[in-house]
Amino acid sequence: MKAILITGGGSGIGRAVAQLFVDRGWRVGLADRDSAGLKETAALLPAERTSCHVMDVRSPEDWEEVLAEFAQLSGGRLDVLFNNAGVAVGGPFGAAGLEDIDRAVDVNLKGVLYGARMAYPFLAATPGSCLLNTASAAGIYGTPGAAVYSATKFAVRGLTEALDGEWAADDIRVRSLMPGFIDTPLLQAGVGGSNRSVRETVVEAGLEFTPVEVVAQAAWEAVHGGRVHTLVGKTARRLSFASRWMPGSLRKRMRGGRAL
Repeated sequence: MKAILITGGGSGIGRAVAQLFVDRGWRVGLADRDSAGLKETAALLPAERTSCHVMDVRSPEDWEEVLAEFAQLSGGRLDVLFNNAGVAVGGPFGAAGLEDIDRAVDVNLKGVLYGARMAYPFLAATPGSCLLNTASAAGIYGTPGAAVYSATKFAVRGLTEALDGEWAADDIRVRSLMPGFIDTPLLQAGVGGSNRSVRETVVEAGLEFTPVEVVAQAAWEAVHGGRVHTLVGKTARRLSFASRWMPGSLRKRMRGGRAL
């Protein structure tokens, strides 16, 4: 039985991906700091093929413990590590708190780096395995008002491309998801310098939300397909097109705070 370990499995994209993969016969490991969220997700899945692991992706010790636990349950298999946990940070960069910057870098980048590094032996021991990282449309072109978030997602994009080349000899495929805005608890984070949430800011900008079920299907296709990066949603596709074919126009829109 194939096995996937999902960080950020307590809600949102992680929950939707868990449901899709378990429906298709996989064993699923759910990892998250939110123990209540883990229980809610697990209640939607068959107990005999689901395990919950409370962990902080910023902790190498947690990674070591959870990977060992999951490997014991899966018979040593790790077909997919879904490096999905992340935090949103929004607002003017000049007003960003240093603690918020550190938290975003630690979770969105270092957590992904730790996961990739610690999972490498397990992925290498599973023929045809895949490391799937959640990047973002914000990793296609830098997003004003989300500079720190964009920086971390550009880094995840770069890591994905580097490891796709480096780990090919080990029969490990490395992929990323690059979704636009997804209406998940992540968007309830506050925007620095205001009393608005990230979600409210997205709505005011006139940008669309992509359903988590669409992202889950994209995750399945990314794991089984040949593309390094999978664009998800209209915003991501528009950004990709504009950054390649209309970079000047895109820059003007970003400088003017206009939606795509």
